Amino acid sequence: MPLISHEIVGHDEQRLAFKFSMLNDGKIVQCQISDLALDALAGMKGTESSARLAQFLSLRRTIETVASHLFDDDPLFRGSVVKIFAKHVAGLPCEAAPNR
Repeated sequence: MPLISHEIVGHDEQRLAFKFSMLNDGKIVQCQISDLALDALAGMKGTESSARLAQFLSLRRTIETVASHLFDDDPLFRGSVVKIFAKHVAGLPCEAAPNR
């Protein structure tokens, strides 16, 4: 069952990741995407922290699709944070949904 878009938490400068949440049957699922993965999706490097929200918003659909696939594919993610790394988005164009 696909996760549903929920809230944007924001950029965590200590973890170098952007945090957001999604819903699974009404329950909140915490998610995050590394800065490196965000940049890989955007085809950029070294995006400033202040630009991460705009970057996330422009790629939100793809990011949430990846998070949903990771959540569905791996039972270890259930009950923990879904973490998206560059390896999860390698080769994905920002407007395409992953075929996993």
